[in-house]
Amino acid sequence: MSENPNSSPEPDTLERLVADSPSIEVISSAWMLLMSAAAEKLGLTGTETAAEGDGQEAFDPRNSPHFDLDEARRLITALAGLTTASVEYLGPHAGPYRDGLKSLQLAFREYSSYPDEPGQGPGEKYTGPVYG
Repeated sequence: MSENPNSSPEPDTLERLVADSPSIEVISSAWMLLMSAAAEKLGLTGTETAAEGDGQEAFDPRNSPHFDLDEARRLITALAGLTTASVEYLGPHAGPYRDGLKSLQLAFREYSSYPDEPGQGPGEKYTGPVYG
């Protein structure tokens, strides 16, 4: 029987992968998963872009079938907590991680019908107020 390449690894294989990985790789993997999921829930992963002058409507992430601000808020808050808690271990990567998080926080505010005040948005209790 052939193994399905899309299936999850066996539990013992996953344990070995985690046990053999440096902590920064585990943190980075979790960070990337949270960031990707939040971007998906903000509708930012769509590839439908309109060319200028082609008569099509401009791309609007709010039209994505995956757009869900409630879910995005939870994911961004978790990402902010992880980023803040692990910043001392991120070394030279801390800046880009914070920038990525800030971009998601600003996108959340931009796509909200009723934007949160600075300091009240997702994850801002961990990161402080985010301004554009």
